[in-house]
Amino acid sequence: MEEQIVTSTILKQIVHIAGAGLLAAIATLFIYIHQCRSYFYQIRQDFVAYQRQQNDAAKNNGTGTKKKGNKKESCNNDDNNTFVIGFFHPYCSSGGGGERVLWKAIQALGEMKEGKLMDRRSNKSKKSSPLLSANNNKIRTDDIRLQNCKNLMVVIYTVDEPTATYQKDVLKHVQDRFSITIPKSLSLHFVHLHEEKHLLENNKTKRFTLMAESWGTMKLSWCALSAVTPHVFFDTTGCAFTFFVARLLGGCKVGAYVHYPTISTDMLSLVWKRRPTYNNDAQIATNPLVTWAKLIYYIIFAILYGLVGSLANLVMVNSSWTRGHIQYLWRLAGHVHVVYPPVDTESLKLLPLGGRKNIIMSIGQFRPEKDHTLQLKSFAKLFEEDTTMRTSNVKLALVGSCRGEDDQQLVDQLQKLARELNIQDRVEFILNQPYPVLKDYLSRASIGIHTMWNEHFGIGVVEMMAAGLVTIAHDSGGPKSDIITLPWNGKASDFNNYNGCLASNSKTYAALMQSILKNGSSSDVAMKIRENGRKQAGLFSDQVFLNAFKEALLSSSLLK
Repeated sequence: MEEQIVTSTILKQIVHIAGAGLLAAIATLFIYIHQCRSYFYQIRQDFVAYQRQQNDAAKNNGTGTKKKGNKKESCNNDDNNTFVIGFFHPYCSSGGGGERVLWKAIQALGEMKEGKLMDRRSNKSKKSSPLLSANNNKIRTDDIRLQNCKNLMVVIYTVDEPTATYQKDVLKHVQDRFSITIPKSLSLHFVHLHEEKHLLENNKTKRFTLMAESWGTMKLSWCALSAVTPHVFFDTTGCAFTFFVARLLGGCKVGAYVHYPTISTDMLSLVWKRRPTYNNDAQIATNPLVTWAKLIYYIIFAILYGLVGSLANLVMVNSSWTRGHIQYLWRLAGHVHVVYPPVDTESLKLLPLGGRKNIIMSIGQFRPEKDHTLQLKSFAKLFEEDTTMRTSNVKLALVGSCRGEDDQQLVDQLQKLARELNIQDRVEFILNQPYPVLKDYLSRASIGIHTMWNEHFGIGVVEMMAAGLVTIAHDSGGPKSDIITLPWNGKASDFNNYNGCLASNSKTYAALMQSILKNGSSSDVAMKIRENGRKQAGLFSDQVFLNAFKEALLSSSLLK
């Protein structure tokens, strides 16, 4: 009896101590968060005060006025450049589709600062804009969002090293590569985190990559906010774990444009089925015990990813496929807006549909998930299935950007594979070329090929369709759900409605390429698919993106 009493007393003491310890831990956490927020708040206030000093100096020097007729009109106010939106995009000077989204979004902000909140030619935009008055003709001047639009300033966090002409060089690159011009009224400020670049590059471990990279982005975002703390932290690279630092510790509102989920149910399914891929090593896939361990690791990461993702105040995604996965994982994030990526369809539509050469081309960064290997194998399969193609002048052109040493190693491996497949004389690698070079290939090529499994959207697919190529994409992800909605199977004679093709392996890719080449680049079936593909691509134009981005931003709480 006495022993039971002693045991009960000890248990109560343990519970009491554990409870006290838990409360102390929670209190310590709240104190830490409060201290962090005070720290970052002061950084923001100092930066805003600096901007006001710059405005005062500009007024005193007379640079803040401009002539209008015989009168002088003030173009500078005390709070100009004091509402800061910071874009977390470490590789902002690269030339991929993600960078095009970044700079088009910044262009949209520049237009908003100049008062161009919506495209006036769009009745739908006018009706749905939350800043329009009841008569749909005038902007409500009393809305805080309008004032913040006028006072916008953009900060870009990059790991590029600073140079005396960095901003000028980057903007020129953006103009040359994407044909995007940033309004001069929008002030840009680059925060160079080159000394912390190792936080991204040193985390490419062979094990626990997701956790390691996420931890690296969290530390990098801390460094970013320590330099300049914005009012709105906007991630355009898919680094959801930065939301924890930005919102909970930094006190920022958080916006996100998600190109693809860091983890998805499809990835879990691949591990469960023990299917080897670029992110599921064959040694793991063939070991049941290790497979179970990796599956548990993925589930834990997916739960954490869902929690941090739900911290976002505004979520935009690039396709209905991505929306489905993000809605499943970020269940507390609220409404998810589908904002299709911007594609320069207008200039590409000017390219002629006829007069095409026997060039098969692809567009995409040289990364493992893009599966350029499948493109080479499919091209080799074409010659294997139809030996007459050996006597033709058909070529394969791989156009894309190469961001660093890992990408270059992949290119070297692909070139080696081309030699092994005996197609090296028919394959071209076009790396890091400006937009006019890409456009030249798009004007001459007959067939477009895209092989990434579960591609989140497929900007390259849309570009090829807009340019008039008969495009073959992977039968999955965004290309299947949003872009090539009526695929031709290579045999059907009633081809009036088809807008592209879908394939899943080297055999089906080769069969479709063979059918298109055999029919001829100017055949009725090819020309009709080109026309329909170009029409479909119009749904993903630059202007559609600008309107959708502005609409999502204005309907959220980010600018309040």
